[in-house]
Amino acid sequence: DTANMFPLLQRCCFHVPFKLQKSTGPRLLLYGKNKTTWSPLGLHLQRDVCCLSRSPSLNLASVYATKLQAFHTSLPFFKKKTPKESETKDPGVLRRSMKLLKDSPKPALYLSLAGLIPFVSVPLIMAIQGTYYPELAFAQITYGAVTVSFLGGLRWGFALPEDSPAKPDWLNLANSTVPPLFAWQALLFKDVTHGAIMLVMTLGIALHYDVSLLPPYPQWFKVLRVAGTVVMVLSLLATAALKMISEYQQSDSRNQWQN
Repeated sequence: DTANMFPLLQRCCFHVPFKLQKSTGPRLLLYGKNKTTWSPLGLHLQRDVCCLSRSPSLNLASVYATKLQAFHTSLPFFKKKTPKESETKDPGVLRRSMKLLKDSPKPALYLSLAGLIPFVSVPLIMAIQGTYYPELAFAQITYGAVTVSFLGGLRWGFALPEDSPAKPDWLNLANSTVPPLFAWQALLFKDVTHGAIMLVMTLGIALHYDVSLLPPYPQWFKVLRVAGTVVMVLSLLATAALKMISEYQQSDSRNQWQN
């Protein structure tokens, strides 16, 4: 009977938690030493221990522990980004842009930089001398209209070759005529400020065509277009701002002279 009792206790106590085995094991052994009959005791312990292993309170405790563990576990999208991800994102874009500018063909890079000199020199001369020159402002508007027309005609040169990825369809060829029409309209304005605003809008449209719409230009050319457009837009807005400041100073001086 003793040889049959220990395997029976081992099978029944295998599913009981560790604490239960630790507390009931010595008592069972002591109780077995004082008794001479094992069969009724074995059947009674088998029913009690198996009921404890399948008791609902233990199952509920395990479910609650699992829920608490899931509650304290943060979701992936709530976790904060590491400093490396947030700090290296923007500098990476700048480094790639500078690398593309350096890798661009030298004639295209140098000629594009030289073409920005008439834009930048006009507001720079006015700011240094502290005087607004309408002739220089109109010369800047004229040069801007020529530049915008040149940017519009680039699509014709890109779409005409037979092996070009851009086809000479209505979309490509018609979009290339939009910047020259807006540039011509900018020259018809009597006010230089209106002409500058028209050119700024036209430069934005041309940049949208070249970068995101059509055609698939090389990456270095897109970066060059973005940098050149930013410089041209800032130069035109600076000239318009200097004109407004000059007009305000003239009106203020007239009011003081009349008083």
